[in-house]
Amino acid sequence: MECPDCGASMVAFDVPVEYREHVPESSGRAALCPSCLALASAESAPAEPRFDRISDAFPTNEAAAVPLAVAVGLLDSLALHRPALEELLGAAERAGVDPLLVLDRLHAQGGVQPGFDLDRRRHQLQQLLD
Repeated sequence: MECPDCGASMVAFDVPVEYREHVPESSGRAALCPSCLALASAESAPAEPRFDRISDAFPTNEAAAVPLAVAVGLLDSLALHRPALEELLGAAERAGVDPLLVLDRLHAQGGVQPGFDLDRRRHQLQQLLD
């Protein structure tokens, strides 16, 4: 699946029922663009999603990777997505992942061109989670 925003090949994954309200169209499948970090609904997803295409620091454990991927896709607007981000990042933390560290590494690796300042958003998230 190609990203509707930048044309890059997206990472598709299945979305558990508890997170579907946070993805476009409340879909059972979503995709995250490893280039611009756009989130979209997807028609299909592989049995084993390649979250490592987003970043080497991204968790491969789906219990952590899925809520983190959805949260990253919602970073374009903290004001609109604050409750969802708190829920999703909390789920990633409970699954053993430090989401702020993943965002730091995602920003440091380069090659990511989101429509927002990832470093600033990470700082805002830290304040939100404290």
